[in-house]
Amino acid sequence: MKGHRLSLICLVALTAVCLLSTTAALAQETNPMAVEPAAICRDVVDLEPIGTGTVFPVSVGKLYCFTRIVNAAPPTVVTHVWYYGDSEKARVSLRVNASSWRTYSSKLIQSHETGIWYVDVLGPDGNRLTSMTFEITP
Repeated sequence: MKGHRLSLICLVALTAVCLLSTTAALAQETNPMAVEPAAICRDVVDLEPIGTGTVFPVSVGKLYCFTRIVNAAPPTVVTHVWYYGDSEKARVSLRVNASSWRTYSSKLIQSHETGIWYVDVLGPDGNRLTSMTFEITP
């Protein structure tokens, strides 16, 4: 009787593990990887964006693109692509090691680079997850 009981407990545990794995896989299929939130900011402290905005003076010198990735299937990669006007200025690949992951990249801003900038955040397959536009003023 004890042997049957132990077998039944093992069977129930194995079934629960299989159901949890299936549920997690379905959740990732129905909720694709996304960026929530994203921000251009002056700094990142303790994985939080500081001084977020859409307009910065050229004297800022350096900006950060902060992203929180959700519904990821780790390990994976996202890419921050920095553009000044239509010119790509930087492409930074960032590892994502958990289903919810905060990460960031930075870009030095040169004194002559005033005007409209944007950053595309790309998923592992190159699809755009989000885009942020900002302006550098003289």
